[in-house]
Amino acid sequence: MRTPVFTGSCPALVTPFDAQGAIHYDAFAKQIDRQIAGGVDAVCVCGTTGESATMSIREHIAAVEFCVAHVNHRVKVIAGTGSNDTSAAVYLTQHAQDCGADAALLVTPYYNKASQTGLIKHYEYIADRVDIPMILYNVPSRTGVSFTAETYSVLAKNPKINGVKEASGNFSLLAHARALCGEDFYIWSGNDDQVVPLMALGAKGVISVVSNVYPQLMAEMTQLCLDGKFDEAAKLQVSTIGLVDALFIEVNPIPVKVALNMMGLDAGMLRMPLCDMSAAHKEVLAKALMNAGLEVKNPTAGA
Repeated sequence: MRTPVFTGSCPALVTPFDAQGAIHYDAFAKQIDRQIAGGVDAVCVCGTTGESATMSIREHIAAVEFCVAHVNHRVKVIAGTGSNDTSAAVYLTQHAQDCGADAALLVTPYYNKASQTGLIKHYEYIADRVDIPMILYNVPSRTGVSFTAETYSVLAKNPKINGVKEASGNFSLLAHARALCGEDFYIWSGNDDQVVPLMALGAKGVISVVSNVYPQLMAEMTQLCLDGKFDEAAKLQVSTIGLVDALFIEVNPIPVKVALNMMGLDAGMLRMPLCDMSAAHKEVLAKALMNAGLEVKNPTAGA
């Protein structure tokens, strides 16, 4: 029987870029250390929040290598290795395995999309070429394609596929997947505003954007769920909805990078085509951070 890659909270880490556009590794190390000190159970490098879509292959593998080495087994490291090119996904996943990552997160092929049969072939092809545990990533709002529960049930039979990060917002899909796939096909929430309801349906935790600014919050919320204290966890979920909404007031990761810079935690620049937030949205974001009890040092900071 498979065991979950992690239980609890895992930040989808931002990637700090300096003024010249290069990865700012000193700032990246500080972001990682702050998350671990905040009680997270894993970290995810080179995901959507890490702006992997605008990173070269060379930058991508360097960022994964740095994260694995800097974490140094303090928590689990999950490397984003998905691609719309199956061969590229194999290369990135093999690299993640070779440098010591604990698991790989593989988004569904985007733009060219895929049929359900194509999804099965894509993931089985990768699984045949690696030994590292694989976490599927379902985010149809970005990729234009979603798994079905029946496709999950096929992929769940592969021992290398550990489970899925579910960001579809489709609770019916999750319930059907739970019914079809068995107890050891694990699910993690990919939406910060749905952590508690998904964990009530059996999810093992969250891969989180919000954790970047408030790791203690997400660690506490997921632990309450793992302890079966869903009433307390639900109150925490509801009390933080304003913060969650503000961190998605513009496309991720724009608000979370701006928020970290507002807090004096160097998240660096955004890469085009992402750009700085409007002044009106910054005002909303700064207020939400302060309402959540977080210190805002520079409410007009950008990214």
